Amino acid sequence: MNPQDTFGSLVFNDAVMRQRLPKETYRALHKTMVEGTPLNIEVASVVANTMKDWAIEKGATHFTHWFQPMTGITAEKHDSFLSPIEGGGAIMEFSGRELVKGESDASSFPSGGLRATFEARGYTAWDPTSYAFIKDGTLCIPTAFCSYGGQALDKKTPLLRSIEALNRQAMRILTLFGHHQVKRVTPTVGPEQEYFLIDKELFYRRKDLIYTGRTLFGARPPKGQELDDHYYGSIKPRVSAFMRDLDEELWKLGVSAKTEHNEVAPCQHELAPIFSTANIATDHNQLTMELMKKVAARHGFACLLHEKPFAGVNGSGKHNNWSMSTDTGMNLLEPGETPADNAQFLLFLVAVIQAVDLHQDLLRISIASAGNDHRLGANEAPPAIISMFLGDELQAILDAIENHQSYVADARTAVNIGVTALPRIPKDTTDRNRTSPFAFTGNKFEFRMPGSPMSIADANTTLNTIVADVLMGFADRLEQAADLRAEVEQIVVDTITNHKRIIFNGNNYSPAWKDEAKKRGLLDLPSVPDALPYLLHGENIALFERQQVYTGEELHSRYEIQLENYCKVISIEAHTMLEMVNQEILPAVMAYAGRVARDGAEKKRLVEDLDLSYEQKLLRRLTELINAIGEKNDALRRALLDLENVGSDPLAQARHCRDSVFHGMQELRALVDEAEGIVQDQAWPFPGYGELLTTK
Repeated sequence: MNPQDTFGSLVFNDAVMRQRLPKETYRALHKTMVEGTPLNIEVASVVANTMKDWAIEKGATHFTHWFQPMTGITAEKHDSFLSPIEGGGAIMEFSGRELVKGESDASSFPSGGLRATFEARGYTAWDPTSYAFIKDGTLCIPTAFCSYGGQALDKKTPLLRSIEALNRQAMRILTLFGHHQVKRVTPTVGPEQEYFLIDKELFYRRKDLIYTGRTLFGARPPKGQELDDHYYGSIKPRVSAFMRDLDEELWKLGVSAKTEHNEVAPCQHELAPIFSTANIATDHNQLTMELMKKVAARHGFACLLHEKPFAGVNGSGKHNNWSMSTDTGMNLLEPGETPADNAQFLLFLVAVIQAVDLHQDLLRISIASAGNDHRLGANEAPPAIISMFLGDELQAILDAIENHQSYVADARTAVNIGVTALPRIPKDTTDRNRTSPFAFTGNKFEFRMPGSPMSIADANTTLNTIVADVLMGFADRLEQAADLRAEVEQIVVDTITNHKRIIFNGNNYSPAWKDEAKKRGLLDLPSVPDALPYLLHGENIALFERQQVYTGEELHSRYEIQLENYCKVISIEAHTMLEMVNQEILPAVMAYAGRVARDGAEKKRLVEDLDLSYEQKLLRRLTELINAIGEKNDALRRALLDLENVGSDPLAQARHCRDSVFHGMQELRALVDEAEGIVQDQAWPFPGYGELLTTK
């Protein structure tokens, strides 16, 4: 395999379009892709016919509008190119109207009250800024998904709106700095994807993994990740074969899979792509997760993308590396070499600082899920408290600016801080902070809080929107300023002074940080029910409406969907626990207790004065555990039944799931895990952690 020849071979990309489309059609489509100008149906028809011919040459027989509903995964409805003609024959057709617009039944997708069940009509609209591709013999056309009334029913539509919002406001700033050659600013993203690989055979022997994606029970094995011997270790041949196969499949689809390695936990790995635009990066990450599961199955693995599939070892995140770039290749978070560049860099930097400080709640909401609640605050993930890491040198520069002092770069150089005499700000002069939720890493920010299975659309929609809103305020000030340079400097000083509380360069795992964060007035929102109510605060609704990203109605729908999903996930997990306890765990523990009793009785029969104190002690503890497991099992069932009496308020239901159902699950698990540590391995009804995390 030649990676150069393979890369993008199944993508209707710019090179294919330039080669196959008439010049006028290509120019019109390219203008739509770059500038967002409307595409007329005549141009769309030519594109559709060319796309169809190309896809058929690649073996495709069907097409689908590939969209991203609020389930967090992708959706497809396949239609054949085949159309019957008179005389019993058929031709292959694909029209411009079929390319540009499709219709799908929207009634069964989450809508959060935007639609009634009987209002089934939903529309998919072609997104020409993300290339079409061929997957499993089907031409996939990336699309947005909306209701009959135009409300967004997906994750792509708000993301595209937020990209436009950021572009509008960043362009105002760049115009003031004299960058008249720049036509567009786009957020760029590189999502690092963590995942687990376990034997597929073992996976199918555990109902909790099948139904929930995580282990609901599991005693800790003698060895986990304590020795740190898996991180960046030699990749085992079977895993290496999977990675090579995955790379090839991703490269065909234009996904620039770049870096892969073993992660900290046993059986855990990571894949990182090269940066691309936020929209394409989101589409590619959805494809990456889908292909990870498919390719893993071919290699006898099950790929686990849950945020915390195993208690006691690291969970899996999706580190969202975010920046802003122009169509001329300028990274707006690159410090640069000249004073003017540095002034511009500092303005965009403090815009991000202010955005994160003002909207901690929205960033927390953007990565909220039942699964991520398990992961945040553990040893491999940042806490639920939002803060930013800048590093010592950049922090020193900001401190000097705030205090109107000279910044001493080294023993020989002292530079007066001013827009015309800013020091060169070097990259990578500080260590990385793996505990920070939002860390500056040279020319980008690494948002470390998203969970492994999440669509990155929500996090990036929020990031784009909150930064756009701050840039709007900056642009309003600068456009009215008599002295642009002085106003830039004042904005930088004001922002540092007013929002420095969000900057923390220390250990986010430290207990002292939680107290310090409280003193600073930072939000601590440990669970979904704690975070979600902030979404409907008046200032947040006004923000999204001001930037034309969400309507208030769309925000209410997402509020209900996220709370409903939280309750459903916990309910599914609780019901799975009950089934496993009743059908597998209690029978196994009782059978083992019976065996201990029988063995003791047989020994006593053979040797009348034999000391059986250990057997009696073991039998007593097993009996106690059987009774306690039965009691907690019944209590968990009652907690689930009580959910029906909570009422229709989704927040009240979510709080009941957190406080009663999940609490009951934890109590039941503790008892079962103790029993697993006592019962003989061969008598335990499903594979334990030792087997799951060591088999390769």
